[in-house]
Amino acid sequence: MPVKVLIVDDSSFFRRRVSEILAADSDIEVIDTAVNGADAVTKAAALRPDVITMDVEMPVLDGISAVKQIMAKTPTPILMFSSLTREGASATLDALDAGALDFLPKKFEDIARNNDEAVAVLQRKVKELGRRRLMRWRRPPLATTASASATATATSTATTALRSGARSGSAPAPAVTAQPKVQNEPGLSPHPRPTSYRATGKNYRLVVIGTSTGGPVALQSILTQLPRNFSLPILLVQHMPSAFTPAFAQRLNNLCNIEVKEAEQGDMLKPGTAYLAPGGQQMMFDPRATSPRLKVFADDNPRITYKPSVDVTFASSAKQFGGDVLAIVLTGMGADGREGARMLKQYGARVWAQDEESCVVYGMPQAIVSAGLHDHQLALEDVASHLIKEVGNG
Repeated sequence: MPVKVLIVDDSSFFRRRVSEILAADSDIEVIDTAVNGADAVTKAAALRPDVITMDVEMPVLDGISAVKQIMAKTPTPILMFSSLTREGASATLDALDAGALDFLPKKFEDIARNNDEAVAVLQRKVKELGRRRLMRWRRPPLATTASASATATATSTATTALRSGARSGSAPAPAVTAQPKVQNEPGLSPHPRPTSYRATGKNYRLVVIGTSTGGPVALQSILTQLPRNFSLPILLVQHMPSAFTPAFAQRLNNLCNIEVKEAEQGDMLKPGTAYLAPGGQQMMFDPRATSPRLKVFADDNPRITYKPSVDVTFASSAKQFGGDVLAIVLTGMGADGREGARMLKQYGARVWAQDEESCVVYGMPQAIVSAGLHDHQLALEDVASHLIKEVGNG
């Protein structure tokens, strides 16, 4: 059965172009188009598409507001089209907070190296989002404010609808603006989740997390639960354009108790700090440094698809810290991270993989599990509490 798609954009040219691209795939059916956010809300309820592609800036009702209303009324997988600007990055992150699952640059030349590859990426993303029928996990509140409490209520309501309704969708929180860091007692998670997980007692020097589709919301869910005295440095690899990673790092830093920053050349690792790989570049450890320092560099290697690449950071972490690494592979398309995880395992490191039920796309974690490289498979909602116990913070 083909994936049914509703295309939303105020540009007739863009609606036609996306329609033609998607209709060229026999596994996709474009069932209608909408000219603004209000039109999208109405048609989403009437047509019940499997996937919606959504522009951000539109008259009558903008894309972010439309996402919020759709997720509240008829939760549906939503793919945003975004401009690669600072403003576009901020708006797209707001859309992801509101419930959209993934995004692509609106300029197709920014998606891939050639038009055919860009077309394939768009078609693949739509099919993956439509077939997965979305996330089924419940994200904990992100902050102890009145607005965060309202967010938690909306998230819980929408998640219940996804689990019980005929349609499926995702219900992350509404748009989150910069807020003061949540102050909690040292050593405590802001929203601890009861867990029976028993720590292995292994000693670690580094946590490294890799993710792609669905990753921004997944990372936000995990990192906002970590205490400010978290005892280890964390490396984050999220497939994301260069225009987005500064805004994403700043947003996480505003929401989390730990420090979050976009990684820079020569950064020395500090406990309780997460370093986000810059979009369009690779992040690894400088092999010439006498102490662990990050190396951030442009990579023109045609054999490496992702920039940043989870494989590159995992492999470098293995060489730098051997088995003293806890690697976590979260939701995402493809198999990035599998070969890096293989190297980590050879050094004696531990590897966790997100379970299928809680993934937006069970691609990257599935690659780890299928290769037999995982030590532990767990739901997204359990990652933070298990991580805190495993590294000795709880």
